[in-house]
Amino acid sequence: MKIIIGSKNPAKILAVERGFSGYEAEVISKNVPSGVSDQPFSDEETIKGAINRAFAALEAAGGHIGIGLEGGVQQTDYGLFLCNWGALIEDGKPPIIGGGARIPLPKEVSLRLLAGEELGPVMDNYAEKANIRKNEGAVGIFTNGQVNRAEMFSHVMQLLIGQYEYGKRG
Repeated sequence: MKIIIGSKNPAKILAVERGFSGYEAEVISKNVPSGVSDQPFSDEETIKGAINRAFAALEAAGGHIGIGLEGGVQQTDYGLFLCNWGALIEDGKPPIIGGGARIPLPKEVSLRLLAGEELGPVMDNYAEKANIRKNEGAVGIFTNGQVNRAEMFSHVMQLLIGQYEYGKRG
């Protein structure tokens, strides 16, 4: 089975590889556009980005399954929260969608995002580290390393693959 992920981000690739570790699968990463803002600002936009990436990945490399994983933020009455969504696409079938963990962002980070900045560079500046989005992610910083970005997206992959397997039962 050929699995195409629509990203070159190491944390996302690792999540897909972990998710399909029990399969005879080749995982290929392709840099494809999300078709949404660089900083998605709602569940709807983040889901759309994941679906767009999954379709574009499948189209770019002609695999059996396309995967899109997208991080964003969602405004709530309790502040701005991290959100993450994934989509699994098989040719000719509707997308399978799953979402993951959420945590609130500190006010100083939220204010910068609301002013138009993107989370990745804001986090690098905030934590005084480089490439946080490719490593532990904001979730890793704000959970004191208890959950990193690859683990967060691994959970999303479990939700996607579980639905995929459930759909194959009948």
